[in-house]
Amino acid sequence: MADTEATTGPGTAADPVTRWRPVAGRSLAGARKASRSTRAWRVGSSAAIVTAVVLAVLIVPPLVALDEQAVHLADKLLPPSAAHPFGTDDVGRDLLVRCVYGLRVSLLVGVVAAVVATVIGTAVGALAASAGGWVDRVVMRLVDVFSSVPHLLLGIFIVAMFRPGVWPVVISVALTHWLSTARIVRAEVLSLRSRPYVDAAISGGASRWRVTVRHLLPGVLPQAGLAAVLMVPHAIWHESALSFLGLGLPTHQASLGTLVQGARSSLLAGDWWPTLFPGLFIIVPTLAIAGLAGAWRDRINPRRRSELML
Repeated sequence: MADTEATTGPGTAADPVTRWRPVAGRSLAGARKASRSTRAWRVGSSAAIVTAVVLAVLIVPPLVALDEQAVHLADKLLPPSAAHPFGTDDVGRDLLVRCVYGLRVSLLVGVVAAVVATVIGTAVGALAASAGGWVDRVVMRLVDVFSSVPHLLLGIFIVAMFRPGVWPVVISVALTHWLSTARIVRAEVLSLRSRPYVDAAISGGASRWRVTVRHLLPGVLPQAGLAAVLMVPHAIWHESALSFLGLGLPTHQASLGTLVQGARSSLLAGDWWPTLFPGLFIIVPTLAIAGLAGAWRDRINPRRRSELML
């Protein structure tokens, strides 16, 4: 009996836990390797798409001029072909060229608005956390009030006060997307304030302004930069929505939102390409930018893979 227990007890080769432990280890290692391979493929494909987009918006416009007022009725609504890879629109203009021009406008709005919103949010968040007390409470309550209003509704209100154009859209997007950045920066500054080197600087007689500029802001720059990158896709979607509603850019100017809006009647008639390709130009680049931002987030904060809700 004792020999039987010795050969079948815990920790022996006949023990089921011991027997399956190497298999479980190999399965876990395989899962981790597959996860790393998937992540590397996602980052590589996202980087390739973003690179192609940047090269397209930099190279195509100087080489191919776009006449927004041109009309070629003989080429109206031609399907995709070798001469027109994306087909033509309802007045005979090449859709590929118009999509590239529209993407250039959307990227301009997205990048500029994201930078402006990040600067505003960083300044507000750092001010609230550094001042503390009633200043912090008042500032964050104002942030909560603005956050309670839907971004698109507030953006429509702002754009309606100006004539259609690029810069009213930039102002609208920037003024509606700084709120989450302010919260992120405030949380990071509150966390940094408890660090020993900050206490040492305060004990050494450094002013609040010097502590904020020299010690707190450099610590929040990675999170602020990440928020800016994550904000670019949202800004592109926001601009496309406003242009689709007729409140963004003028209808004759190439924009991804105006291209989709102008193709609605063609879609009802069975012509799918005037809607499909501008829609893909909205979705694919923004997903690629979000993929790169996610990789950056995992690199600067590998243990806490928290979602930044912008």
